Amino acid sequence: MPVPDVSSPPAGLPESALAGLGTRPFGVYVHVPFCATRCGYCDFNTYTAGELGTAASPRSWLDALRRELELGAQVLGSPPQAETVFVGGGTPSLLGADGLAEVLEGVRSAFGLAPDAEVTTESNPESTSPEFFAGLRAAGYTRVSLGMQSAARHVLQVLDRVHTPGRPVEAAREALAAGFEHVNLDVIYGTPGERTGDLQASLDAVLSAGVDHVSAYALIVEEGTALARRVRRGELPAPDDDVLAADYELIDSVLAAAGLTWYEVSNWCTGEAARCRHNLGYWRGGDWWGAGPGAHSHVGGVRWWNVKHPGKYAGLLAEGRSPEADREVLTDADRHLERIMLELRIAEGLPLSALDAEGAAQARAAAAEGLLDQSALDSQGRAVLTAPGRLLADGVVRRLAG
Repeated sequence: MPVPDVSSPPAGLPESALAGLGTRPFGVYVHVPFCATRCGYCDFNTYTAGELGTAASPRSWLDALRRELELGAQVLGSPPQAETVFVGGGTPSLLGADGLAEVLEGVRSAFGLAPDAEVTTESNPESTSPEFFAGLRAAGYTRVSLGMQSAARHVLQVLDRVHTPGRPVEAAREALAAGFEHVNLDVIYGTPGERTGDLQASLDAVLSAGVDHVSAYALIVEEGTALARRVRRGELPAPDDDVLAADYELIDSVLAAAGLTWYEVSNWCTGEAARCRHNLGYWRGGDWWGAGPGAHSHVGGVRWWNVKHPGKYAGLLAEGRSPEADREVLTDADRHLERIMLELRIAEGLPLSALDAEGAAQARAAAAEGLLDQSALDSQGRAVLTAPGRLLADGVVRRLAG
């Protein structure tokens, strides 16, 4: 197997980026680029078998992935053990439990896993089974995230989702029965044609599954997607901001009443142990190695991303070359803005000490307007979004950043 060249850019990292490695949270993200079908709203870097042809396969991707993980260990020198691993996509469950076990073994071999590592994989409910979940548990996975999106058949049809409405709840129960303590269900709200009753039915279904974590995302019409083309042609209306706000308030109210409280603007859970530690690493400015086609990485203020096509990705690594497409070194101003943007999204909020004088003044003004928690500002010196503030989070960020 060719050894990737890490002696010169683009693979190498400056000493300044490596200096604090291990003092910040460290995780590994693995991008699986395969999907059985393409959902109309999705703009992720994914490919169906028909789109790839003979250019790439799960086998060639797995071989390339192991090469990149070994490259990561070389670049980082003495990397810390991975505290979290998140396998996303795409549809990781298409690899089956054996394929996902191989992914985790590659991470373990290259970086090692912390004794209490959180190991998550996303899964499409239609490509799971009790045997699949049992295999994941045996391999060392600790957390599963299932794409539900909606319990309403007509909403799923607009999104081009292929699973049957009841299957996500069944899959969640199968995961729990296999021994997973931490199971997430994803919901999308604001789909054209979705009624309040549809959203309520989706929330009822989520709660009936007994999961300890829920993610809820407003539908975004991304350019270049089939959904965007339908909206542009007038076949579907664009999501309405007022409807999205009302939907969010309903979600927050229903989940809170059931004992799931928000810890990030789009995420609710039953308690500290149920939080997604991998995503918290992103929001708290941690480091991570992103492996796979199109995956993004960040270490010590340096961000880079891989080539997107699985065939090119595998080819570069087979030749002993880095799959990096490009990178950026964040300036102090970039890092300041990102800290505000990310930390303000979580329930602990942002310390006022992270703001300049004008930002602190804006925080006090936002608290007076009910967008930030006045008590947290006064007693803890922290900017914490209120429920109305979460609806206007982007605007609050712009105010505090100046």
